[in-house]
Amino acid sequence: MNTINKTFLVGCCLLMLVSCRALHQPVIVRNVPIETFKYAYIPTTQGLASSTGETFGGKYGIYGFSTTKSVNPSDVIAGMLITEGFIILPELKSELSHETLIVNYGESGRHNRGLGYTIEVTIQFISAETKQMVCTCTAEGQGSTEADDIRQAIRRALSSLFENK
Repeated sequence: MNTINKTFLVGCCLLMLVSCRALHQPVIVRNVPIETFKYAYIPTTQGLASSTGETFGGKYGIYGFSTTKSVNPSDVIAGMLITEGFIILPELKSELSHETLIVNYGESGRHNRGLGYTIEVTIQFISAETKQMVCTCTAEGQGSTEADDIRQAIRRALSSLFENK
């Protein structure tokens, strides 16, 4: 019996170590200072809804609950850029192109993390005038749902971009 307990304890410890990996640090690549831009155009993205739930039962029946969360990446990006002083344009305007960024979003990977996985996103900033890359930021997030993962990854990426402005 003592051997079974020790084996179980070692297994639990290994599982905890494997599932406790820290998120990778955000990666920022700057080609041009982002501070030279005043406007941003963000193409619309599709929203994502995800849910999590649990069921349990006893002698009086089966019970459960579920939570549904949603996220629209372009809304999260817009909110963070607004707080940094950018003006979000509903469409590209040629007279403002020298001060306008085109902001693209994409999911760039998933990484296993023991009991779950992280979602990695990359946000790309392009000059509307020259069509050249201004900067990119990549980060991963992990929450209780995929919507939480994406929201956290976007916030981590943009927070890292603007923390050393």
